[in-house]
Amino acid sequence: MPTAREALLNAGLSALAGLPWSAVRMVDVASAAGVSRQTLYNEFGSKDGLARALVRREVDLYLRGVERLLSERRDTADRLVAVAEWTVTEARARPLLRALLTGCWGRWLPAPAPVRITAPPSGVPAQRRADAGPPATGDLVALVRDRAVAVLERHRTDHLRSGAGRAELLYRCELALRLALAHLVAPGGESVAPLVRTAVTAPLPAASSVPLSAPSPRAGAR
Repeated sequence: MPTAREALLNAGLSALAGLPWSAVRMVDVASAAGVSRQTLYNEFGSKDGLARALVRREVDLYLRGVERLLSERRDTADRLVAVAEWTVTEARARPLLRALLTGCWGRWLPAPAPVRITAPPSGVPAQRRADAGPPATGDLVALVRDRAVAVLERHRTDHLRSGAGRAELLYRCELALRLALAHLVAPGGESVAPLVRTAVTAPLPAASSVPLSAPSPRAGAR
């Protein structure tokens, strides 16, 4: 059974399916969650606090999904292809995630101001984590890339990656994600998988000449 906080977040997200954020009322969110309006304010402090928590949850769910996919396969290319395909599918179905990944919010969604972070704070209450704000789009890309590299470095099982340096691995992970985002914004073909597989297995220029988004190296993936 979900906690009051989770029930409120679910109700807030459901409300966005039929109303722009500006028209969502806290009293209606509380009623849909089966709790009092005071409970809602105790959890989130304000409507802005609820918005930040909704966006923060999208970030956390997405990062956990990336880590899950990366741990399910053995081959590096298969892992990156899976993450790219899943990113496109999830972002198409989840407007908040799509906005986070593309930076295109529009007037329908809550859009808390982004902050510069390299990893979600841990060991602090959920609302304090939410109040820190979501990562900017470029920071989220870098954060996903760094988490992917952290997982891949723990599971060097295929010959493709056995000789790759960290800079090359960072670049390939970022390349896979950016191709997924390009496919999300400008769809081409039925799947991004063939493009990603070709890109992440192709020869690269010298690692020192490959551009990367900040943060990294060793940004602390968890």
